[in-house]
Amino acid sequence: MVEVIDGKNVAASVIQTVKSTTAALEKMSGLTTGLAVVIVGDDPASHAYVGSKSRMAKECGFKSVQHTLPAETKQEELAALVATLNADPSIHGILVQLPLPKPLDSEPIIQSILPEKDVDGLSVVNAGKLATGDLKTGLVSCTPAGAMVFVRRTHGEDLSGLNAVVIGRSNLFGKPMAQLLLNANATVTIAHSRTKNLAEVCRNADILVAAVGRPEMVKADWVKPGATVIDVGINRVPAPDKGEGKTLLVGDVAFAEVSTVASTITPVPGGVGPMTIAMLMANTVIAAHRAAGQTPPKF
Repeated sequence: MVEVIDGKNVAASVIQTVKSTTAALEKMSGLTTGLAVVIVGDDPASHAYVGSKSRMAKECGFKSVQHTLPAETKQEELAALVATLNADPSIHGILVQLPLPKPLDSEPIIQSILPEKDVDGLSVVNAGKLATGDLKTGLVSCTPAGAMVFVRRTHGEDLSGLNAVVIGRSNLFGKPMAQLLLNANATVTIAHSRTKNLAEVCRNADILVAAVGRPEMVKADWVKPGATVIDVGINRVPAPDKGEGKTLLVGDVAFAEVSTVASTITPVPGGVGPMTIAMLMANTVIAAHRAAGQTPPKF
């Protein structure tokens, strides 16, 4: 029988650790963990994400600050706000919700966040620390960090002797995911749309991670029997049987058929998705512990 990972359950256990370590840090050092979220413009999806992040931060016992700026905000105004938050010792994590409305340029804004407050793990400094194996002072991008929690809970800390294949080479997910697997001693292949014989490459994987944004691309005959399959894809596909104009959320993996081959699999929705906000909270409490000179919790 295949084990279907319950992402909501695992995320809830991460949040539980965040809450207890946040309270312990405050008791020990008087430090309240602080998270600042910046949103520009009025994109409804972005506002929904930010609302859930701010609510979760409050629930974890953080000082939660939200800056909502109009769509007309100028680049230098946004940069000035980030500089203010960088200088504020009560803020340990800074998150600028992407995408930013045009003509704002997100890259210089993201790179201007102090690496130790970059809880999204997007700065080149944090990417470089991950690439050199420095997990002690760097912060890891939330979605790959969450996917890695699943891998560790299935296979343990040491992945020696296991083959891992990551389909997707994005800076946001594919590259950091491959690096995390490599740091845990897996033998790692990064595959992508230009990979020759992709199905054959995937069949070698003990751990197969799909992050390509193509609905149900990974079929049962791509998967090694007994493999762990982590599906990071989120795709909306037409669902005419549900009614006209209705859609269905599916991953990059054909869940039903792959479930007959894999030993462990993540569903979509309810797999990697819930982990992203949980790991954002985890990164924030890690940053607060480091700021206080304390050993951060492990997730």
